[in-house]
Amino acid sequence: MEIKEIKKNKKQFLSLLLLADEQEDMIDKYIDRGTMYVLDDNGIKCECIITKEDKGIIEIKNIATKPEYQGKGYGKALIDFIVTKYKSKYSILQVGTGDSPLTIPFYEKCGFIRSHIIKNFFTDNYDHPIYECGIQLVDMVYLQRKL
Repeated sequence: MEIKEIKKNKKQFLSLLLLADEQEDMIDKYIDRGTMYVLDDNGIKCECIITKEDKGIIEIKNIATKPEYQGKGYGKALIDFIVTKYKSKYSILQVGTGDSPLTIPFYEKCGFIRSHIIKNFFTDNYDHPIYECGIQLVDMVYLQRKL
């Protein structure tokens, strides 16, 4: 297993990026300013884009694992890599996600705790309703983990 930084042609991973953020113009808002990593284990299994936010804070803007490899530890391995790589420079790793029974428990298992909510984020910023596990995503839930 190898984790590599992608510096050019990040959009070659668009199909994977769209698993975590299903509207391309939203991805366009952070793809160029973010640092992208891919996890390769006999082929690309997952990706992550992080951005530098406020002083001492980095944010996971997009993390996705190919559906057939979900639940096998690849996403957690990528988060562990980010934590190790950035803990000497930053104090907080945060992520914003929908209030979903798929994503919230994953982040909590990775050591994140709920921080704050941005009301109506998904309904205000996406051109169509987004559903996960049959639930419409409305608010953005932010979770944080100390590095």
